[in-house]
Amino acid sequence: MAVKSGLLLLLPCTALSTVVAPTASNCIADALPTPSVFGASVLSIDAFESTLESTSVSFCNVTLTYTHPGQDDLIKVWLGLPSAWNGRFQGVGGGGWATGFPSEMVPAISQGYATVSTDGGHDAVGQTTDSWALLSPGNVNLYALQNLASVALNDMTVLGKQMTEAYYGKPISKSYWAGCSTGGRQGLVMAQRYPDAYDGILAPAPAVNWAELIPAMFWPQWVMHKLGYFAPQCELDAITAAAISACDELDGLKDGIVGLTGLCDFDPNTVVGQQYTCGNITGSISTEAAEIARATWTGATDGQGNVQWPGIAPGAPLSALAGTTCDSNGRNCTGTPFPVSTDWHRLFIKKDSTFDPYNYTQAAWNAAFHASVQQYTSTLGTSDPDLSEFKNAGGKIITWHGMADRSIPFNNTLIYYDRVLALDANATDFYRVYLAPGVDHCAGGVGAAPTDPLVALVSWVEDGVVPRVLAANRTVDGSMWKRELCLYPLVSIYKGGDPAAAASYSCER
Repeated sequence: MAVKSGLLLLLPCTALSTVVAPTASNCIADALPTPSVFGASVLSIDAFESTLESTSVSFCNVTLTYTHPGQDDLIKVWLGLPSAWNGRFQGVGGGGWATGFPSEMVPAISQGYATVSTDGGHDAVGQTTDSWALLSPGNVNLYALQNLASVALNDMTVLGKQMTEAYYGKPISKSYWAGCSTGGRQGLVMAQRYPDAYDGILAPAPAVNWAELIPAMFWPQWVMHKLGYFAPQCELDAITAAAISACDELDGLKDGIVGLTGLCDFDPNTVVGQQYTCGNITGSISTEAAEIARATWTGATDGQGNVQWPGIAPGAPLSALAGTTCDSNGRNCTGTPFPVSTDWHRLFIKKDSTFDPYNYTQAAWNAAFHASVQQYTSTLGTSDPDLSEFKNAGGKIITWHGMADRSIPFNNTLIYYDRVLALDANATDFYRVYLAPGVDHCAGGVGAAPTDPLVALVSWVEDGVVPRVLAANRTVDGSMWKRELCLYPLVSIYKGGDPAAAASYSCER
């Protein structure tokens, strides 16, 4: 057997202590039958008993290593089998280039789920994308990309389920997926390609439409380079604050949140020349900064006024896509692009690790965007709107998306969901999307985030309780404000009364 490197040993030592769990005497590798999945060969299984210090939950900590013969890959599957099993199975997704994170498994294990995740064949923390993306200049490692996109996700699910049922000696009652961003994309690709794998899928802020979304995320950086001006974050923050001030009350309440972004027609040129201050840094808003903000909100264009992919909403922080690093005086700024997008342009579109996407001409940008869509939609795009097999299998999906998401525009989700609805007008019977005004990427921001959408999903799957809204809350000056996230296409409107009470709002068209 391999040297023990179980899933939660990757966590800080303060989160885990390895102890003997007296009720899990079968938590040894030799006692676990070797599972199988078509096209793969299991190389080793490691298992030992562990306890989460934060919750005192004991579990069997399993690491399985396998390969796809002929593909020269080596993939790890992490499986946590709690001693107090709730009968359910949960797949946990990753983020960015990470197929999975062992640390993200902790909440599910703590709640009694048999929990699985995978590295997909590469260590997103210890390895650079350059180390696995190309076999050689001009040649993408398509096997590695397929593992990241979907194959390793199905593998871990099949292997994890077999080991779970063998360990407990009884069938899994229900299976769930949970993951945000890349994890949300992964959940939806499971629904699209492996419709029988999960009964319920929680997929917030999903990075679907990958082949369009990811290249478009570099657009604000390209615009800054073209303008010859990389705006300090303080200047861009001032423009964001002005946009919020202009559009805050469109939903009936002045609360620092742009709730009706579709009605926000704020023009950043109206604040050009206004002063801004951040600590000891002062300046005035430039025409270049106004153009950068507009470009980040509009999204990538083809140079002829046609939008290739939408940008983030006014009111969302500009720091992720139009990020810069400046000196202590807020000057001499350089771009800090979103690394996944930079990697995508260099390694997967141009297939050249030395390529600098700042050097695109408009024509070259257009060609690169088209190449991304043409070459990768079928692999990583996750844009197939046909969920009929998942629906027929009885599956349910909940997606929620923060409207102040600084990384993935919430309209990216709506583009996909509208296509699902166009194909199946009754898709809300099994797939529901909720928008969270003022909430950032997966969490954070000043808006109310869902309190426990997984509980809502389980109730829908197991008890038939259809989630009309998602309960949400936020803290304002130390007090709890409650909201209900509306089912798209409804939007939340303040009707009067206590703004901290959910009853003061209604969901309207």
